Amino acid sequence: MPSVIIIGGGLAGLSAAAALGSAGYRVQVFEARAFLGGRATSFPLTPSNDSSETIDNCQHVLLRCCVNLLDFYQRLGVRDRIRFHREFYFIEPGGRVSTFHRGGLPAPLHFTGAFLGLHFLTLADKLSIARGLLALRHERTRRTDLDRITMLDWLREKQQTPRAIDRFWSQVLVSAINEDVGRMAARHGFQVFWLGFLARSDGYEMGVPAIPLGELYAPQLWQSAGEVSFHFRAPVERIADGGIVAAGQHYTADYYVCALPFERLPALGLPAPPFEHSPITGIHLWFDRPITGLPHATLLDRTVQWMFNKSEGRYLQLVVSASRTLDTRSRSEIIALAVGELGEFFPSARQATLEKAHVIKEQRATFSAAPGTESLRPAAQTSRPNLFLAGDWTSSGWPATMEGAVRSGYLAAEAVALASGHPTRFLLPDIA
Repeated sequence: MPSVIIIGGGLAGLSAAAALGSAGYRVQVFEARAFLGGRATSFPLTPSNDSSETIDNCQHVLLRCCVNLLDFYQRLGVRDRIRFHREFYFIEPGGRVSTFHRGGLPAPLHFTGAFLGLHFLTLADKLSIARGLLALRHERTRRTDLDRITMLDWLREKQQTPRAIDRFWSQVLVSAINEDVGRMAARHGFQVFWLGFLARSDGYEMGVPAIPLGELYAPQLWQSAGEVSFHFRAPVERIADGGIVAAGQHYTADYYVCALPFERLPALGLPAPPFEHSPITGIHLWFDRPITGLPHATLLDRTVQWMFNKSEGRYLQLVVSASRTLDTRSRSEIIALAVGELGEFFPSARQATLEKAHVIKEQRATFSAAPGTESLRPAAQTSRPNLFLAGDWTSSGWPATMEGAVRSGYLAAEAVALASGHPTRFLLPDIA
């Protein structure tokens, strides 16, 4: 079978490698860093200390509807390391908790009982959300303007209450798309709610890795993926018709897949789409005592949007998506903000001592899923017959998520297979 060089060891490149390797292609992956995973990875908190604990760069989660991501984990034998949760916990300042989970009714009515029990929404809010979800289900295949308007435009058109927008729609979508509802194209909001909340009763279940992200694709897991090898600390310096140059050496293959972030393409002589970035900030906090027994929670009305219990309620990871308001804040200011807000939701945090903290700002976490960007996302094929693109910013059919990255990798693998004369289907269809 032909040989393939993949540039970039993030999820897009790795999924392309797994697909092609399993189909018999000889695959080499070139990664600039010493580990795999791209933005969905983990690293030692203190690199100079061999016994340092490992942390994720930011908490990454998936939903049960992310079928291609789950297929990728299955290929590497780590699907059982994803722990799924059926309950979402919404907490208001003051500590009142509302639990959201499916009931016994079939989709799309499976959340009826849960909505009635949500304390943080009034009856008027719940009725407006119900109307909105019915309209979304009806309009998702009928409207042609969903990539030209923002999700906020649509929510206001459907007369959603301000509280419903802030506490429900935004709380879900900002974390899922990594963009504010006033900046994201409505088509992305529709997709999240259709596949995650309406199409199937279990589509919303949230998967959280039970091991550090980097261990999900460690090199020793690739033995069952075929002839796949890795070159670490080998940044690709240029792409030429006759091959690539990486770490000063020349390599050739029959086909090439560039799976780098879009802002890095010009350095390799490739055009980049005119996208903007949207940042994510991860805040790691270690306390001297347990703060909470909840496995995770979405925090309402404050800057911090999510809390994940990483270890015994003492080590918490907090996430702020679309975190532009934190761009100019210092590490100490962000930590103080996070600890102060935690105390509003978990009273025990007020008596606890913060033992250590770590802040990770991902300024280029994802592309901004603004109206009009969908038509700018390139397909896997390029003007060069043996060069293909992958990345969550390409035209994958999904926004910039782990599922979107894997979909792009599978699409690039399909393009390679077609070009080599061995057409193969790797991409799995959505659940609905």
